[in-house]
This record gives sequence, C-alpha cells and structure tokens, in this order.
Amino acid sequence: MELLGNLELGFSVALLPLNIAFCLLGALLGTMIGVLPGIGPLATISMLLPLTFGLPPVTALIMLSGIYYGAQYGGSTTAILVNLPGEASSTVTMIDGYQMALRGRAGPALAAAAIGSFVAGTVATLCVAVVATPFTALTLSFGATEYCALMIIGLVSSIALASGSIIKAIGMICAGLLLGLTGTDIYTNQPRFTFGVVDLLDGIDFVALAVGVFGIGEILRNLESGETRRAIVGKVANLWPSRSDLKRMTGPILRGTAMGSLLGVLPGGGALLSSFVSYNLEKKISPNRAEFGHGAIEGVTAPEAANNAAAQTSFIPMLSLGLPATPVMALMIGAMTIQGITPGPNVISDKPDLFWGLIASMWIGNAMLIVLNLPLIGIWVSLLRVPYNWLFPAIVTFCCIGVYSVSSSAFSVYLIVLAGLVGYGLQKFDCEWAPFFLGFVIGPMFEHQLRRAMLISGGDPLVFLTRPISATLLAIAVVVLIIIAMPAIAQTRKQVFVDDEA
Repeated sequence: MELLGNLELGFSVALLPLNIAFCLLGALLGTMIGVLPGIGPLATISMLLPLTFGLPPVTALIMLSGIYYGAQYGGSTTAILVNLPGEASSTVTMIDGYQMALRGRAGPALAAAAIGSFVAGTVATLCVAVVATPFTALTLSFGATEYCALMIIGLVSSIALASGSIIKAIGMICAGLLLGLTGTDIYTNQPRFTFGVVDLLDGIDFVALAVGVFGIGEILRNLESGETRRAIVGKVANLWPSRSDLKRMTGPILRGTAMGSLLGVLPGGGALLSSFVSYNLEKKISPNRAEFGHGAIEGVTAPEAANNAAAQTSFIPMLSLGLPATPVMALMIGAMTIQGITPGPNVISDKPDLFWGLIASMWIGNAMLIVLNLPLIGIWVSLLRVPYNWLFPAIVTFCCIGVYSVSSSAFSVYLIVLAGLVGYGLQKFDCEWAPFFLGFVIGPMFEHQLRRAMLISGGDPLVFLTRPISATLLAIAVVVLIIIAMPAIAQTRKQVFVDDEA
C-alpha cells in the first residue's frame, strides 16, 4: 500500500503540465539524437545540462531522463534503416535489423524494436519503483567504512566490465580520481593540483569537462570518420509484426528485459554491455539460431529490450546511493548538484516528490516514445539527409554558450576545447571514458568517506575488516579483481611454457 501511495504522489507530480511538456521534449530530443548517428545522449545531455539551471529540479531531471531512454529508442531506427548505430547500444540491433530491412521487412523490424523497448522500459521502471526504496533503507544504515567499500566495488566493477584493455581502464580510473581531487581540500582548506590557477580552486567544472569530451571530442571523431548514410526509405511498410513474429519475440523480450535490468545496476555495465550479452544469449539458445546475422527478429528484440531495461535500472544506484552506474548517470548527478540537491539515500526522504515524480515520468515517457517512434518514422528518416558538416557548427556554438551561461567564466570555454582535444586524442588509443568519469565523480566522495572513517577509528585501517558489511564488500571486490586477473595470469603462464619449450 505504501508503494501505491508513493506512485500516486509520483504521478501527481509527473502529470503537471510543465513536467509533461518537458517529458515530451526530452523524449523527442532523445529520439532525434538517437536517430542522428554520432551525437548520442552523453553529448546532448552535456550540452543541455547548463540550461536546466533555471528549471525546477524534478522538471530538469524528467527532461534529461527522457533524453537518455529516448536515445535508446531512436538509435534502433538508424541501425535498421541505415546500417549505422545511431546510439552505441544499437550496434547489435544493426546486425539483424538491417538484414530484415534489405529483405523488405523494415516495418516489422522497427515495430519489434519499439515493442521490445516499451515492454522492457515499463517492466524495468517497475523494478526501480520496487527495489529503490528498500535499497535506500538499507544504505541509510551504512557508515563511512561501508560507503568506502561500496565505492571500491563500483570502481572495480567498472574495470571488470570495460570492453577494452584492463590496464587502460585502470589508468583512466586513476586519472579520473586525481582530477576529481583538484581544488581546495575540504579539511585543511589548502589548494591541491591547481598550479596557481585561481579558476581551479573550486575544482574542475564537471559540466565543461563532460561537454568537451562528449561534445567536441565526438564531433572531431565523426568529422574524421566520414560515414555515409544509405537509408532504406521506400521499404518501410506493414509495420505490425505477424503472429509468428510475435510468438518469436516474446521469449527474447522477457530474457532481454531481465538481463538488462540486472546489468544496468552494475557500474560500467549499462545499455551497451546489456545489448551484447542479450544478443549472444539468444544466439546460443534460440531454435532459429541459423537465421542470426541474416535477419532474425530475435536479434532485434532481445538487444533492444536489454538496452532499454538497462537504461531504466541504471537510475537505481544513482537515486539510492548517489553513485553513477554510467557516465550518463554521472551527468544526472551533476544536474542534481546544479539544482542544489545532494545525491544519496536521503533524496527519497527529503525530496519524495522528485524521487517518485521521476519514476512516474518514466512510464509516461515510454508511452510517448511508442507514439514518437512508429508514426513519425518518415520524419526521423528525413533527418538522416542533413549533412553532418551543417550540424557541427551549431553544436559547438551551443556547447560554448551553455557552459558559459552557468559559469560566467571564459576559463570554462577554454576547458571544453582542451577536454575535447584530449578526449579525441585518447580515443585514438582506445581509452574508454566511462571508467574516467566514474573515477572523477566517485573520487571526492571516496576521499571524504575514507578520511571520515580514519578520523572515527583513530587512524586504524583495520576498521574496514572489523565491520561485517564493509569486510564483505571488500571481499567481493577482491574476488572480482582475481577474476579479472586470471585470464592475464593464464596467458602469461602459457607464454612462459612456450618459451621454456623453445
């Protein structure tokens, strides 16, 4: 009954005209940037983050959330019709979706993606509503040592789930941790890593850094790639899937929803990992596995359900703990900070209208996206004809104006240019930015809790092992580290034996 009362409060907030309007705006923008290859929700939310300063907190978060899960919907349109992933998590959808389009089944492929996304988004939002409250109640009993251990698990998990080199992921986390400590020490009031630059006394501006990396950096990468767009416009017909299609879709949607809901909570997991895992699972267990890669409808519905479920459940650690599971959630924490809200378990008790209003808006946004994706496919496809070199000057200008409007500092504008160049350069070396931003956001919080734990315990580091919860969490982190290291150890041993035989 308490859950129903909370949801009633949430819908009373989410159904306010202002919030409905911005929910629709977020879903519309999210779908649009999901359709356009190479922009993505990270860049868009980074650019719009400064403009949310003048909005009520719940309205700002509703709009930014709509952009995030809207992009997961919109990315499938480009993947199916153009064979380019509009959003990274739609890369897997492209494999079978485009093959269906080539066979004249673009309509059922688009409908299958939309249905899978809607079902997954609806179920995953229910998971958020059910799980977030008890999860928050549990974390309220956490002390400084438990929070430190939990953050260590988050950092270790982001390493484990990194798709590239483990060494590079560790390096990016360390870089994020160090840069996150730039500014004035909260205990001694001494400047750190500022190099005499007055603008760095308050730390590195998160918004400027994110806009530079995900806005300017992505623009440079897309201009270099010169990707071509080959839209299959004339073949979009007969949107509704056949009865056979619906039967084949049911299992993959349910399994994809479950997989995405689970992986979305893990730091570093998110929509991209969920879509890959779900696709590989269906490829192994499907009775139609021979069709995978040639237009299997299961290869469209499973990853789309997984990435949308993960997009929704990634809000659980952000809302309950104030810890980001993905870079997008780090931006959401930045939005809450801009609004003067301290992220963490107290949000649900101090700001219940914001907490439950955001959850209720997810159901409303998912319903809006069904309307925006299927009937308006012709409009979305027409966006693909806009040359990218017409879009990027407007994006750069919007980035600079947005960052300057918040900080009123030219230094922030210089920072986005520098961050964009560095981001572009590091992408050349296949360095992932998700571990970096997790480290950047978690770093100051980890330092604060670590120093609190040391002060409370009188400087005794064994306090982390004497408290049961923190000891258990640290043990889990050690196990994960061992699992990460085992392939590298096995490979090293194999090489040693080869050398000995030689």
